[in-house]
Amino acid sequence: MVLSRNRRRRIVSVVMLGLTAVFTVISVSILFFVLAYLVVKGGRSVNLAFFTELPRPVGESGGGMANALVGSAKMLGIAALTGLPVGLLAGLYLSEFAGRGTAAAVRFGADILNGMPSIVIGIFVYTLVVLPMKQFSTLAGGLALGVIMIPIMTRSTEEFLRAVPASLREASLALGASRTVTIVRVVVPAAARGIVTAAMLGLARVSGETAPLLFTSLSNAFWSQGLLHPSASLPVMIYNYAISPYDDWHRQAWAAGLVLLALVLASNLGARWLLVARRHA
Repeated sequence: MVLSRNRRRRIVSVVMLGLTAVFTVISVSILFFVLAYLVVKGGRSVNLAFFTELPRPVGESGGGMANALVGSAKMLGIAALTGLPVGLLAGLYLSEFAGRGTAAAVRFGADILNGMPSIVIGIFVYTLVVLPMKQFSTLAGGLALGVIMIPIMTRSTEEFLRAVPASLREASLALGASRTVTIVRVVVPAAARGIVTAAMLGLARVSGETAPLLFTSLSNAFWSQGLLHPSASLPVMIYNYAISPYDDWHRQAWAAGLVLLALVLASNLGARWLLVARRHA
């Protein structure tokens, strides 16, 4: 009886281990298939002109998406300036100051906001920013992305701050430092790599958002002057070009998809490197 049970357990263990291996290979294969497909379809169109020239009119081949690259960079910069400080301070409050009930309520709100469809965020910013200004703008697009970043940064910052050993706090307090000084001079620097990692992952997360930008920054075939005018962005350009009937625009869309994916991968690899460096520091 005991041998039979042990044999059955070993069989179940081997089967489950085999299934996990199979599904792991499937998931990784899908990732590499997407990467390979993007490289094949878009790699031929990624050249110097793609990064330096404006889109060409319909019927003319060539051109690039320099305006979309600059527009995306400007919107991500605005998102970083708005979403990162709010998320950082909210995470700091949750980790160091909030009571149990308040912290639970804030975490619940952050999780709800994080799960909210991005198109809803776009409509929200459209109502509060675009309609009063009576025009689409780079600023509105950046603010929409910043709102999406807030819950990501909040929860990540809280986790990294909580990972700081309590002994560091106690040692600082024992030396006569106030709680505020302890947090600013000890806790936050100890979690700095993790916080930077969270910021990079948050920016990578919002860099591919399309729906909120359709309601806020719209698009533009030329250079966008300042922050108060419509601006092109890589995700919206990919969307517009992909649904067009022109083969050359499809080619450009694949190239833009490859560049966008490369930027996201670079951000994720950089964040992973920071995490590994933090563990070995």
